[in-house]
Amino acid sequence: MKYITFAIPCYNSESYMEGAIKSLLPGGSDIEIIIVNDGSMDNTSKIGHEYAERYPDIIRVVDQDNGGHGEAVNTGLTKAKGKYFKVVDSDDWVDEKALLLILNQIKKFEMENQEIDMFIANYVYEKVGADKKKVVRYDNVLPLDEIFGWNDIKNFHIDQYILMHSVIYRTQMLRLIQMRLPKHTFYVDNIYVYYPLPFVNTMYYMNVDFYRYYIGREDQSVNEKVMISRIDQQIFVTKSMVKMYELKNIPSKKLRKYMVNYLAIMMTVSSILAIRSKSEENLRKKKDLWLYLRKKDFKTFMKIRYGILGQTMNIPGKSGRKISSLAYSIVRRFIGFN
Repeated sequence: MKYITFAIPCYNSESYMEGAIKSLLPGGSDIEIIIVNDGSMDNTSKIGHEYAERYPDIIRVVDQDNGGHGEAVNTGLTKAKGKYFKVVDSDDWVDEKALLLILNQIKKFEMENQEIDMFIANYVYEKVGADKKKVVRYDNVLPLDEIFGWNDIKNFHIDQYILMHSVIYRTQMLRLIQMRLPKHTFYVDNIYVYYPLPFVNTMYYMNVDFYRYYIGREDQSVNEKVMISRIDQQIFVTKSMVKMYELKNIPSKKLRKYMVNYLAIMMTVSSILAIRSKSEENLRKKKDLWLYLRKKDFKTFMKIRYGILGQTMNIPGKSGRKISSLAYSIVRRFIGFN
C-alpha cells in the first residue's frame, strides 16, 4: 500500500529537482513519488527517468505538454495511488525526520481504521540571505495530536494561514470534489487550499517542521517584480475564489470566518500589487476587483472592505497609496514571504 503520493511538478527544474526527490526517498516503499515533467526543455525528463529506473517501486515519471503548475498538480492527482496526496514543488524539499513521523501517524490511522480529510504540519521559509529561518507553526491555533473539526480551531494570525506547503489531503476527497486547477495560471496554490475547505470534516495537526519552502530565485513566482508582471493572473485567481462560494452559506461559523479572512488576504495582495506597480491601468483593475466582490457577495464585501486590511488598501489618493505601500512593506518584512 502507498500511504502518501508526493507529486513534484517540474518545469525546467534540472538544477534543483534532485533535492526535492532525495528528501522524499527516506519514505521508502510506503510512498510514491510522481515526477510530472510539464513540457520542460532541459534535462528535467532525463533526470526524472534516471531516478525512476533506480527506484521503480517508488518513482514514476509523467511527461506532458506544458500546462502550467496547476495542470501538473492535476496530473499528479489523476495518477496518484496513495491514500493521501501531497504536492512538493521542485525547488523545495521536506525534512526526513518529520516525513517519517507523519508516515507513522498515517499508518496508525490505517491500523485503527481511521481516516482524515486534511493533515497539517509546519513549514519553514528557506529564504536566501535570511539569518533566521521563519517557521510557520499552528500549535497555538490547532489541537495537537488529535482528530478535530473546524469548531475546535482558534483564530489564525495573519502570518500563519494554511498554505499548500502545510497540507496533505486525502486523495479520494480531492477526487470526489472534482478538484481541478486552471491551466497556464500562476498562484493556483491558493485555489488548492481554499476550494476543498467546506468539504474537510476531519483534520489532524502534527507540530513538526516538515516542508521547506525555498525563496530566492529571481524568476520565482513570489518575487515582487514577477508578481506585478503577472497581476492579471493574481486577480483571476482571486476572482475565481470569490466566485466559488457565497460565504454566508458556510454552516461552520469558524470556517466561515477563516475563509473570509483568507479572501481578505487575497484581496490585499492583488490590491497592493496594483498600488506598487504605479500603473493607472492596474489601479483600475484593483477597483474592478473590489466591485466584483461587491456584486458577487455583498455581505463578504462589507466585512473585507471595512476590515483593517480592506481599509488599509483603499485609502484614497496618492498619499493614501503611499501609506498602503508602507504598511505592506512592514508586514512583508515581518512575515518574510518574498
